[in-house]
Amino acid sequence: MKKISRLQYITTDASLAEKACIGGAKWIQLRLKNVNYEAYLETAKEVQLVCEQYNAIFIVNDNVSLALETGAHGVHLGKEDMPPAKARDLLGDDFIIGSTANTIEDIIRLSKEPINYIGLGPFRFTKTKENLSPVIGLEGYEAIFAALNKQNIQHPPIVGIGGIETDDIAALLQTGLYGIAVSGIISNAEDPAMITNTLLDAVYHTQLQTYE
Repeated sequence: MKKISRLQYITTDASLAEKACIGGAKWIQLRLKNVNYEAYLETAKEVQLVCEQYNAIFIVNDNVSLALETGAHGVHLGKEDMPPAKARDLLGDDFIIGSTANTIEDIIRLSKEPINYIGLGPFRFTKTKENLSPVIGLEGYEAIFAALNKQNIQHPPIVGIGGIETDDIAALLQTGLYGIAVSGIISNAEDPAMITNTLLDAVYHTQLQTYE
């Protein structure tokens, strides 16, 4: 099983994926909405080649069949996608499966599923995702992890997502998050490779919160 990266980049484009990889990214998730299977497949194959060249993990959003066809390392499943247990049956034990959570109830439910990580958000408002769930905020993350700790809930690594900026990283990781997933901060940057490197430095130089 591949290690879950503490910095995950979500993109729609192979050229941006490559720029992020040049900056050091080792985890690329392709997320395309409102496109047909053929268009998704074409872009996925391009991103897969980029990830292969830079030895990065390639994750496909939503589509299990496409993840299999492209030889991706994993799939990220939203709440409306295939149930994780069914995906695991189709993909096997070595495939990475991530799932989306918006509440502590989601986390507790998903912690019983055969998944490898949870994406918890949104941290703040973001235009990147349609049908955005209620914003969690820093205090929301703190409350969720405090409750998980109090109830002694064992869970897979949890990654924060949704409008995260560089200055947010240290505080977010101190709540109990394992890592962060970003999109716009890299995609919209003048120098995507440089901002990726800056984010990696911020993530890997922040001490993870641990609980006794």
